[in-house]
Amino acid sequence: MKTALMVAEKPSLAASLANILSNGRCTSRKGLNGSSCSVFEWIGQFRSETVNFKMTSVFGHVMTLDFIGKYNNWDKVDPAELFSCPTEKKEAVPRLKIPYFLGKEGGHCDYLVLWLDCDKEGENICFEVIHAVQQGMNRRLNPNDIWRARFSAITEKDIKAAMANLVKPNENEAKSVDARQELDLRIGCAFTRFQTRFFQGKYGDLDVSLISYGPCQTPTLGFCVQRHDEIQTFKPDPYWILQVTIKSSDGQDVILSWSRVRSFDKEIANMFLSHVKEYDQATVLSVESSEKTKSRPIALNTVELMRVASSGLGMGPHHAIQIAERLYTQGYISYPRTETTLYPENFDLLAVLKQQQNHSDWGDQVRKILAVGINRPKKGMNVGDHPPITPMKHATRNELDGDAWKLYDYITRHFIATLASDCKYLSTTVKFEIGMETFTTNGHSLLDPGYTSILTWQQLGSNDTLPRFTPGEKVNVQEVKLVECYTQPPDYLTEAELISLMEKHGIGTDASIPVHINNICMRNYVNVAAGRKLVPTSLGIVLVHGYQKIDPELVLPTMRSAVEEQLNLIALGRADFHAVLQHTVEIFKQKFHYFVKSIEAMDQLFEVSFSPLSASGKAHSRCGKCRRYMKYIQTKPSRMHCAHCNETYNLPQNGNIRIYKELKCPLDDFELLSWSTGARGKSYTFCPYCYNNPPFRDMKKGMSGCNSCTHPTCPHAMNSNGLSSCLECNGGILVLDPSSAPKWKLGCNRCDVILHLFENAHKVAVDTTVCDCGAQLVTVEYKQEKTKFPDEATQMTGCIFCTPVFMELVEKHRAVASKPVTTRSRAHAKGRSRGKPRPSKDKMAQLAAYFV
Repeated sequence: MKTALMVAEKPSLAASLANILSNGRCTSRKGLNGSSCSVFEWIGQFRSETVNFKMTSVFGHVMTLDFIGKYNNWDKVDPAELFSCPTEKKEAVPRLKIPYFLGKEGGHCDYLVLWLDCDKEGENICFEVIHAVQQGMNRRLNPNDIWRARFSAITEKDIKAAMANLVKPNENEAKSVDARQELDLRIGCAFTRFQTRFFQGKYGDLDVSLISYGPCQTPTLGFCVQRHDEIQTFKPDPYWILQVTIKSSDGQDVILSWSRVRSFDKEIANMFLSHVKEYDQATVLSVESSEKTKSRPIALNTVELMRVASSGLGMGPHHAIQIAERLYTQGYISYPRTETTLYPENFDLLAVLKQQQNHSDWGDQVRKILAVGINRPKKGMNVGDHPPITPMKHATRNELDGDAWKLYDYITRHFIATLASDCKYLSTTVKFEIGMETFTTNGHSLLDPGYTSILTWQQLGSNDTLPRFTPGEKVNVQEVKLVECYTQPPDYLTEAELISLMEKHGIGTDASIPVHINNICMRNYVNVAAGRKLVPTSLGIVLVHGYQKIDPELVLPTMRSAVEEQLNLIALGRADFHAVLQHTVEIFKQKFHYFVKSIEAMDQLFEVSFSPLSASGKAHSRCGKCRRYMKYIQTKPSRMHCAHCNETYNLPQNGNIRIYKELKCPLDDFELLSWSTGARGKSYTFCPYCYNNPPFRDMKKGMSGCNSCTHPTCPHAMNSNGLSSCLECNGGILVLDPSSAPKWKLGCNRCDVILHLFENAHKVAVDTTVCDCGAQLVTVEYKQEKTKFPDEATQMTGCIFCTPVFMELVEKHRAVASKPVTTRSRAHAKGRSRGKPRPSKDKMAQLAAYFV
């Protein structure tokens, strides 16, 4: 029997698809090689033959684009080389081993059916999956046996229709994504590396670990700073309004609007005031009424959903899209990434609406619409991707959590509103004359609430009804006054306004817009204020002004908009992938060289806003080169700076840094430091020079604490303090942290496993002797009054895993993998004492218990 392998984008989606396509008769198992992806299997019909179906999934992108190894070293590679250096596809999440898993599961398949999300990114993942499956085969899968399912909702009708109408994957769309990835990688990394190293090497209070540039991210920031500049340069002008209050025949006060609106000259305004004050009555010149409509909304697309989520629901666009995707995979709504606002002619709107007729919140309105018949949604725009965002099944407040319910509630109400009638009202304008001046007042009365009965926040106000007036009628003037006002500056951009600007100028896609907005927030370029307004920080302002001084095109939306047009042409098959890539990279390469040459123009702005390293931080520990005190700069990223040597040293982040007993590294004479996340967290000692300049080949920069140092004799290094292989990760060593006294602890130098042990002991040292279980012995010494050993002994040597007295003094935590883990002694791992017996299964279970 032939096999058809089917691949979805997420595990939850694979489970839903398998259940629908197998009519609930599939079985499930874990993937080969213990993969975290489940495989669902059943027997069924495919293209007129009986086949064995296997449905599984990936976790988004299988591969990611990166530079080859040596070009990821910031210190040794000129950023200019990144525009032409080789790139390679790497596993997106190496620990999941998805390519290997797909190769194993698909190695003997006869058909491949791709159920990835139906957008350009999903199309790109299709070809990543195809490549991974082909790698596991000893033959080449016929292109005619590779199929693509196109669907917009996780419903039985949509999924089975997609299965019956399979198409071929679109390689042009996949290539457009490849082009965007390569452009963003080369351009973003080159500019980011250069400006990060340049400015972090000069200023101490930037409070960011990365000063990033992005072809989409930076124009997005530019919109926010442009509005900030408009606010700062705004000069308010005074103006005056002539305000008249009359009393109607039924005793109601009505405020009239001046037909001249306002005057910017106070003397002229006072002249009109004096003229109007001469009259006690106003004459009704005309009363005009007309029926008007407030149009129901067009169908919902992604950009509008993000706008409403930010302005009306208090959710950031990135958060809103994440929730929408979850609602989609759970089958509550259709695919949430779409630019289309027009339903296809064959879309069954009535069936979707009927699902909501018994809902406790809007069922009454739905039944009224069904009773009179639905109105076809207003004509929107058909981009050819997916139908508008639509509720696909009934849900209640109890089924969904807070934000998920708010989003589902809005999506459903919006859909119902598109099928309702327009809101109709009677608009009335009354014109008055006082002397030679005319005034007006407006009001309305509701005729038919239409769609506003479901979108209640758009309802017309009930207090806008005017008293009855007749032409020629005289009414008393109650008050005439001059009101002084000032022109107001624009407010800071809201997320909703920024989304509109990005859409207008072609910055990003419906999928990437929320990511770019989230990035400028996370990187400390803007802060989100009340009302979800985006207020640029000093760093964001300086960056944009710096780009404007050097090359305004780096921050203007025009460049990226032009690039997006070229990428769309690739997707449509009208432009050559390599030609677009080469042309665009060359443009930005020239801009980068000019930017580097002109960086002083931006630096002048940084000098005004930030403090130099020499004036930042406080004296902390001694430099091993000049023996003078270095300064500890605590703002992100935390660093050590030696003003005399003009050298800056990166430090481990997100923890506390302190001097460790004023001891020195034997290799470079720098004072040792200790990093910790608190008394109960992870900690280790390190040398600031070795941390930045690894002394041994097997040590990596930024991961080189003393607990990873392979110095053969140093008392602070791994060789002296390592105890055993870690039970939870491959290659990790449990190393004693001598700086943790008196709350002694062992920590893995690779993962986050920690053992707390021998609290309040006076001294703990790792012995050179190896226990039968493969771990080093430990010598522990207590002071007489604090000893925990029998017979009041103050010193003892043993194994923390095997010696009963020691086992009681080790705090047990962390869970080990469910399958047996084979450990090696620390000595074995370092090439000494080879041939030590491995622990038995009973001993393994005993060791694992200490991580439970």
